[in-house]
Amino acid sequence: MGWDAFGLPAENAAFEKQVDPAQWTNDNINKMKNQLNLLNYGFDWDREFATCNPEYYKWTQELFLKLFERGLAYQKEAFVNWDPIDQTVLAEEQVDADNCSWRSGAKVEKRLLNQWFIRTSAFAKLLIEGLNDPILKEWRDIIKIQQHWIGECSGVSFELQLISNIPNFPKSINVWTDNPEFIEYAKFIAISPSNLLNRSEYCSRINDGIKIMDAKVINPFNGKELPVFVTDQVEFQPFRETYLGIPSASMNDYQFSEIVRIEFQRHSIRSYEEQQQKILEVTSKAKKWKIGGYPVSPRLQDWLISRQRYWGTPIPIIHCSNCGAQPVPRDQLPVTLPKITFSFSNKKPTLLDAKDWLNTTCPKCGGQATRESDTMDTFVDSSWYFLRYIDPKNTKEMFDIDKVKKVFPVDLYVGGKEHAVLHLYYARFMSYFLYSEGLIPSAEPFKQLLVQGMVMGKTYQQKSTQKYLKADEVEEKGGEWVEKNTNEPVIVSWDKMSKSKHNGIDPLELLDKYGIDTTRLLILADVAPTSNRNWSDETIPGIINWQNRLWRIMKSFINCRNNISLEELQAKPTDPKFEDDDAYMFDSRNYFLKTVTFNITGSQQLSVAISRMQGLTNSLHKVCSECMQKSREFERALAVQIIMLAPVAPHFASELWAAFCSIEHHLINESEVKLDKDVMEQDWPDIDMDYRMVITLTVNNKLVKKIKVPRYKLDQLSAEDALDLVVNDPDVQRCLKNKKVAQTNFLSKAGCDAKMMIVTEKKKETVAT
Repeated sequence: MGWDAFGLPAENAAFEKQVDPAQWTNDNINKMKNQLNLLNYGFDWDREFATCNPEYYKWTQELFLKLFERGLAYQKEAFVNWDPIDQTVLAEEQVDADNCSWRSGAKVEKRLLNQWFIRTSAFAKLLIEGLNDPILKEWRDIIKIQQHWIGECSGVSFELQLISNIPNFPKSINVWTDNPEFIEYAKFIAISPSNLLNRSEYCSRINDGIKIMDAKVINPFNGKELPVFVTDQVEFQPFRETYLGIPSASMNDYQFSEIVRIEFQRHSIRSYEEQQQKILEVTSKAKKWKIGGYPVSPRLQDWLISRQRYWGTPIPIIHCSNCGAQPVPRDQLPVTLPKITFSFSNKKPTLLDAKDWLNTTCPKCGGQATRESDTMDTFVDSSWYFLRYIDPKNTKEMFDIDKVKKVFPVDLYVGGKEHAVLHLYYARFMSYFLYSEGLIPSAEPFKQLLVQGMVMGKTYQQKSTQKYLKADEVEEKGGEWVEKNTNEPVIVSWDKMSKSKHNGIDPLELLDKYGIDTTRLLILADVAPTSNRNWSDETIPGIINWQNRLWRIMKSFINCRNNISLEELQAKPTDPKFEDDDAYMFDSRNYFLKTVTFNITGSQQLSVAISRMQGLTNSLHKVCSECMQKSREFERALAVQIIMLAPVAPHFASELWAAFCSIEHHLINESEVKLDKDVMEQDWPDIDMDYRMVITLTVNNKLVKKIKVPRYKLDQLSAEDALDLVVNDPDVQRCLKNKKVAQTNFLSKAGCDAKMMIVTEKKKETVAT
């Protein structure tokens, strides 16, 4: 368990409560840890850490320095998104389509500030190609989300120098081109009218509505100055407001050059080999000069990590007037947050308020210098934390490389879909970077994803002010919701649970009312982990009824067994239903064991797994009393029921298991279960070898038939054997109708059903024209 403990939400809440952010954060960690312990979750508390502890963020700072040394962390002036409420910069990814902050909801402003960036564009092509890695499992639509975010890396971006006498003017401009081989022949820069540089004080008007800026761009590949125009007469790429004009490579640029009377000579590249050589030459120079040169899509920008707030990881940089930006020496890490006295006025504190802390000496020349006053975006803290779990007590390095090699990448990663773009993208970037440094064994960090939905709470807002209200502050009148005190109309909706929205549920209230296991089952039942859930306790009666049915079945089983002698137990059954019920128990045990196992370990559909467990309870309830009394298959099915229940309701399952083991005579084979051990110490049950498993057969993606095969045969089937088995089936032969089989795929895993897919050759048609 780790605590992502830095950031705006914690700082804002602490400021509102008028307590120090460190105190507020630690108090909340202790409270939540207590709740998790009361729910008896099996976290490994020996590996616990919090991102706000210096023992952790020392290594976040070390990671920053590695990026800085590789030229992947850099500072530049840029127009950035400023949140006027939270009083900090936001990355482009943290501003929605309506130009509002994702945190505060305020309309963002643009400010020209000197900010720190991480050059994620350097790995864009690798990150997009990595989405085809066969290691990735169950990523589903997340792959498409990542592909859309990164985009096709069809061009190259460059950071070019701007020169101007205009005060407070940016020093560089980022341009993108899909013709990098022609960049030395570029003749102009165009800026969209919607760009922030389109200001009257920056430009003078010329013909046809085109403005020319009082600034030039230096083309580093030939040393010449390029004029800058404000116009909508060039074709800007999506998400781009700047354009590099190359008349030699584009007819549109040729025509625009004629309009603005720019002279140029035509240039051409004779062959593909010459083109590739030229691209390599240009991009190599750009990388050497640290101005870009990486293949990237037009939409992707580098990651802005500067935050003008106190509660975050300090950026380990010292600014010297003589030596420039210098990294803090490794032996001085961590750069810890200074203690600040919080006055709780309207101004929220930043590191600029820590005057003594800011003043330091330059590690290079020893002269007077100043610490960096920005802190890092909290996504930096959470972009590598999964690696720290492997080696959380290491005080000498981020992690031991040999330990990481044994267990990385992560087998299963559970995360909300709201993190399918940003967090996942940043985590993948850091993983690719560390892989390039030889520190981890694979580039992709997560093999399998489980993207869980959000738990939504009922939310009440004043219609006039949008202020969030508590549930006890509102009431329903005549089918409409109003505020009790004012009778003002109230908007009711479902939203992500949040303290600020007063729509959360305290787990302790549920624990006090229903107990641990009923609460756990309530959380897991009814809704799949991947779906959003509008929180309701209306399903509690059904869960309690199921638990009561299980307990009644166990009591009946104990009564049946304890009121019979060993001789009577071994005597031949007399009820005519016994044989059918015994076979029904064999089938039920295997069927529900198979489906529950798949839904826990395969699809992670825990709600479906619980539903299947309830199905087995129904089967146990249906059989005659003599089957309950004398059937070994009933006893085996009951044991499986309890063992499968244990991961989700461990306390209830332990009580059931203690009762199950208490009977005097058992028919179950003791090689299957350990009757002298608790339920949590049992092996997961196995499907019987003679149980008939299913091969689902599809031809050209159409379901043809389901063929049943005993498990011992299915486990031994090769792809060739499976094909021989299915093509001889009459239904399959009718479907194939003498068509040739072009491709087959046999998907099988021990103890699971299988799938046989057949694709036939398409008829070749001759088209006359």
